[in-house]
Amino acid sequence: MNVTIVDYNSGNISSVINSFKEVAKDKVNIEVTSDLSKIKSSDKVVLPGQGSFKSCVDALKKIDGLTDTLDEFAITNKKPLLGICVGLQMFADIGYEETETKGLGWISGKVSKIDNQNGKFKLPHIGWNQINIIKDSKIFKDIESNSHMYFVHSYEFVPNDKNVISATTDYSSNIVCSIEKENIFGTQFHPEKSDKIGLKMINNFINL
Repeated sequence: MNVTIVDYNSGNISSVINSFKEVAKDKVNIEVTSDLSKIKSSDKVVLPGQGSFKSCVDALKKIDGLTDTLDEFAITNKKPLLGICVGLQMFADIGYEETETKGLGWISGKVSKIDNQNGKFKLPHIGWNQINIIKDSKIFKDIESNSHMYFVHSYEFVPNDKNVISATTDYSSNIVCSIEKENIFGTQFHPEKSDKIGLKMINNFINL
């Protein structure tokens, strides 16, 4: 089986690569590439994202044909795809970080700044926080609700359809931190920085 981590110059993804390779051992081939043919032929795709919504969308668009290839992979062919952090946020129709920017439009909704309640809550939301699992999601197999995951973000994904939400975290309000819609999965937290539980989640995705 081939799992492809999309490398589109969106910040340092070495911890994502290392954690997937650690989980995969020699059983699964982990490829890190922006080669469209390799993405098309892979069994699963991981879309990481660091930095702002706009910078990640711009970086995706800079690679000719990449957004179309991802559309074909996830929407047309319905193969499993995992978005991490801004990788999840880009599923939305639109994001408001820096400037209004169109997302991939896979899951209707918007990405807006976390309401810090006039400075009561520090932004970015950074560090360990509990997740509240609200849907029986395949990527949370054998992971308990109230497990701690690692977060770094100032913006949150607000989907129009609440049925796609698989977990939330409490920070200023109930923030969506994981979604599942058919073959599309996304986490606002960083599983690759979330110790053994994060590795368990990566393992669940690889074994889907």
